[in-house]
Amino acid sequence: MPIFRPALACLALIGLAACDEVAVAGDPAALADVRGQKSCVAAVADHTGIAGASINATIPVIELNRFIVNVPNGSRWTCITDANGTATQIVEQQTG
Repeated sequence: MPIFRPALACLALIGLAACDEVAVAGDPAALADVRGQKSCVAAVADHTGIAGASINATIPVIELNRFIVNVPNGSRWTCITDANGTATQIVEQQTG
């Protein structure tokens, strides 16, 4: 049965990925926030070509529909989403 273990592990991860949206399904603002985070991570990863991007939870962001995304190479990106949680703009943050 070891042949089926990777397939079962993949199915479990897919199920867990959907849990966060199910947990906030009754709250449209929270659902847009969860979708925005996912959309921003995907947009930055697609643009940079670097896997492993993640939402920065240590820098406070006051504006609605904005997220800071960390990329493993050390860069940070600001992502803006629409009201539905779809990434509409990404900008690399400059240091200096």
